[in-house]
Amino acid sequence: MNRTWAWRPLPPVAGETFGGFMRRLLVLVLPGIWVAAILTWELAGTGHTQPLQLLAAAPAIACAGTGRRECVVLGGLCALIALVPLGAAGQDTTTATRLGTCAAILAVVAASYLSAGRRARLLRELARTRDVAEAAQRLVLRPLPERIGSIRVAAGHLSAGEGALIGGDLYDAVPTRYGLRVVIGDVRGHGLAAVGTVSAMLGCFREAAHDEPELSGVLRRLDRALARHLAGRSGAAEAEDADAAEEFVTVLLLQVAHGGEYTALNCGHPWPYRFGSGTAEPVAQDEPLPPLGLFPLPERLHPLPGRLAGREGLLLYTDGAEDARDAHGAFFPLRTELLACLSGAATRPLAPCALVAAVRDRIVRHAGGRLTDDVALLALAEDRPHVPA
Repeated sequence: MNRTWAWRPLPPVAGETFGGFMRRLLVLVLPGIWVAAILTWELAGTGHTQPLQLLAAAPAIACAGTGRRECVVLGGLCALIALVPLGAAGQDTTTATRLGTCAAILAVVAASYLSAGRRARLLRELARTRDVAEAAQRLVLRPLPERIGSIRVAAGHLSAGEGALIGGDLYDAVPTRYGLRVVIGDVRGHGLAAVGTVSAMLGCFREAAHDEPELSGVLRRLDRALARHLAGRSGAAEAEDADAAEEFVTVLLLQVAHGGEYTALNCGHPWPYRFGSGTAEPVAQDEPLPPLGLFPLPERLHPLPGRLAGREGLLLYTDGAEDARDAHGAFFPLRTELLACLSGAATRPLAPCALVAAVRDRIVRHAGGRLTDDVALLALAEDRPHVPA
């Protein structure tokens, strides 16, 4: 396989500050600075030391700083060129010492070159693994379209698990012949350990949303799917985690019909906010049903009815949004921040995408980027297009 050698300039990084760019540039030129400092010391001719032997560190500095083979070769080349005697100051160093230093430089170049190649292969494997993991996670928690029928939809998610796109939160919106059906839920715990339960719940919802004519039937299907999922992993979970028997899922089901009428079933989940032009209030104050997995569902389920007027919408969220804390331990004031985001809604149409992005950014700033629980946000608003007569 042929390889083409080419020097690539330092590429900019999206969102990088000028200080970050200068630090990366300093790391890139650090071997040259090291060689220049050694040469200055040698030409000064102070004392009886032999600083040229320190030139062998230049390729190692390039390998540690950038990890690029081109930089390792360039650093070694600069060190070798610096061994050329310069004037009377260079006569103080014997030929044997210079040859020994040259051999040391070549040995360090070879070792650093091999280390840089291994690092590059590991980085490529890591990038491929990360791409596969991201693709798999996006299949589980797939992105939603901006519009489903006459309803504009937007969703956002923040994972508390390091290196994970999804965790213990789930959401989806499925257009059916019965209307738009939406689910949002929160699995006990967060991180990659909860992804299996999230996948089982979303897979059941996407099938039951089309099959069940009543929203209560969808909820009972979810309850049975969770029981089967927990029973299938109970043997291994009992041996590894004593808390597995207490695993549960909070679920909020929503069905929105044409015209803005909606019904909701809530099992241990926070009630959504109904927002409009400068207003934001919970759709209900009633206590929800217990979360799925703790107790059997009652024989009769009574969905909560409601209707969205013009320019109104719903914001569904998980409890991680309200539980986010700042450095002083204060919880995130979701309703206050939501009202602040809606302060200009009286002069422009509701934009669920912009609303979700604004609330998500405020949560990140409030928590300083350190979340203790996953956060999921889903906003929807009735937006029937105006057709001229």
